[in-house]
Amino acid sequence: MDRSDQALSKVRDFIERQNVALDGRIPPERTLASELGVGRRSVRRALDVLEQEGRIHRHQGRGTFIDTRPAAGALAAPNGAAHGSTKPSLGTALDNVLDYTNPLEVIEVRLATEPVMARLAALRASQSEIKRLQMLAAKTRAASDPETYERADSLFHRTIAEAARNTLFLAFFDTMRASQRDVGWRRLGENAHCYKRQSVYATFHEAIAAAIAARNGPEAYAQMQRHLGDVQQFVHEQAFPRSDAPPQ
Repeated sequence: MDRSDQALSKVRDFIERQNVALDGRIPPERTLASELGVGRRSVRRALDVLEQEGRIHRHQGRGTFIDTRPAAGALAAPNGAAHGSTKPSLGTALDNVLDYTNPLEVIEVRLATEPVMARLAALRASQSEIKRLQMLAAKTRAASDPETYERADSLFHRTIAEAARNTLFLAFFDTMRASQRDVGWRRLGENAHCYKRQSVYATFHEAIAAAIAARNGPEAYAQMQRHLGDVQQFVHEQAFPRSDAPPQ
């Protein structure tokens, strides 16, 4: 286990076992690093992973908080059903489906759902979420390597899902994104392994963030649809390259 994995494991254990502030706030990075005996950079990377998973959320100027909203696989059972019910959760059902799907199907579903989330986010996003979207859009443009880009991109899209204020959309989004962590899928997805692609995606991110900031729901919908339509075209070209097309 490398240092990053050790730090991630220790931070997970800390969150699960230790008492945190009444408002769910966890200690600052410097304090966590000292208490857990790991480097501050490793703690920051661990927090980035937990944020992508939706386990924590950050508020600039306030701190880092445990996210108490239900995860995709932990949604309450309908009609007051007991937690021990054998009825599969939404997350479990989708996980089973994702074993038999592929990137082309996933991007089709993203095209059907994420533009709606963007429209809702334009109506419901807080000012802090809007500022965060603008910051993350800038990060996708400035990213100097694929991993940095993909982290900022994932957080950008998840912030929109959060700002839509729809628990089912958020649960569905998290399950869909989990399917894209596989290396083979990431090769065909939205990534920054090509600088030209990174620039195109960053331009879309900036336009989406601007529309949400302007509270323009139809424009946010349209820009997200254009963005994912472009990703869909790229995925299709990579999956089924023309015989006369030069390799990328």
